[in-house]
Amino acid sequence: MKKRTRARELALQFLYQVDLVGAELDEAEAFLREEERDKDTRGFARRLVEGVRENAQAIDERIQAVAQNWNISRMAVLDRNILRLGVHELLHCPDIPPKVAINEAIEMGKRFSTQNSGAFINGILDKIMNEALAAGARSEGTVPDED
Repeated sequence: MKKRTRARELALQFLYQVDLVGAELDEAEAFLREEERDKDTRGFARRLVEGVRENAQAIDERIQAVAQNWNISRMAVLDRNILRLGVHELLHCPDIPPKVAINEAIEMGKRFSTQNSGAFINGILDKIMNEALAAGARSEGTVPDED
């Protein structure tokens, strides 16, 4: 498994805990050290967790704005957190190509959530990506041209 894919899965696991039992952000380091030996993988997972938590309100607002007929609080916990990770990567990680962020989120949805999660996640993240492309920039830089 690729390091970044593994890091995304770890970030999802921790964010899931935060959502369900209220784990605190400062508990992320202990969780990551217990679950992963590779320093780079832990570092990327930490970056994702911190980014999602720091931008949680804005991320949830973006998801809610495009999720027609879906209240974010009523989404499956896994789907909601996969979407949060995907939106964070789309809007705040200019080093990650948008299609990679979306594809990784879709695969996590298929792997960890329901049969329909991949399509649901794809629809929401695709809308957010298209809005970002139309706006012409992410918060830390411009969206790269596609090859």
